[in-house]
Amino acid sequence: MECPNCGRKDIGKIGVNQYYCWNCFIELSIVKGRLSLHQVEEDGSLTSLDDLFEDQDLTYRETTS
Repeated sequence: MECPNCGRKDIGKIGVNQYYCWNCFIELSIVKGRLSLHQVEEDGSLTSLDDLFEDQDLTYRETTS
């Protein structure tokens, strides 16, 4: 998996269909074949980043590598 924000592959799994980018520190979730991106705030709350990306950037395509 590649982070749609920074393009790196420094992604760790933190839950079922939930991932974390260790490079740009955002949380990614896969819901119905679509990525949902969130910034983790200091208080632990999440702020959606989905409106910053085009639909094609948020379409999840499973890759094997």
